[in-house]
Amino acid sequence: MDAEVHPHRLFEGVFQVCLEEKSPRLATLNLSPGINVYGERLVRVGDVEYRLWDPFRSKLAGAILKGLKNLPIKLNSKVLYLGAASGTTASHVSDIVGNSGYVYCVEFAPRSMRDLINNVCRFRNNMAPVLADARFPSQYASMVQSVDVIYCDVAQPEQAKILVNNARIFLKSGGWVMLAVKSRSIDVTKDPAEVYKQEINVLKANGFEISEVIRLEPYDKDHVMVVADYMSRNF
Repeated sequence: MDAEVHPHRLFEGVFQVCLEEKSPRLATLNLSPGINVYGERLVRVGDVEYRLWDPFRSKLAGAILKGLKNLPIKLNSKVLYLGAASGTTASHVSDIVGNSGYVYCVEFAPRSMRDLINNVCRFRNNMAPVLADARFPSQYASMVQSVDVIYCDVAQPEQAKILVNNARIFLKSGGWVMLAVKSRSIDVTKDPAEVYKQEINVLKANGFEISEVIRLEPYDKDHVMVVADYMSRNF
């Protein structure tokens, strides 16, 4: 099968793969060749293998396709991933940061954690599974070092507060956060736009500077991706 691969014009570690004259698809370089995570297609070009990145399965991929301008996750990054589930997006983050980076994967559900360990982490040297509740970061403080980026995708109320509490302990000065706000997990009675504003205001009140807010439709309904840094934080 003929395929053309081009580096993404903005983001290091992200690629665009053209297959059979179809529109380009997002992909990452597979850190564990021959192994996929969620049934994604593997594409080999010469000696290099890429994993197609499905935006309907990954909010981060959806954000990129919706025009994300700043992706703080890059080669060598240390990332704390809150709500890693079975590893769909976390595995692509692992690909991007490479073997010189690291991804701490916090997940509360034992079944998802088993899948994360058995299908993803055991094939990769740059991922650490952490079975814990992201609401209580002090419980895993001894297992996680300081990170450059916190990626938060938790289906719980007070999502921004959870992120802020983790940032107080783990985020380096000058670091970044990415928050996937799920409005229906916070309050099904409120208009999603009101929920987004509420969560963004929590970040602002804790010294974060909002870089961008990306709506994720049609990939995820009633979701936005918020990117922020804390250069001006007042923790």
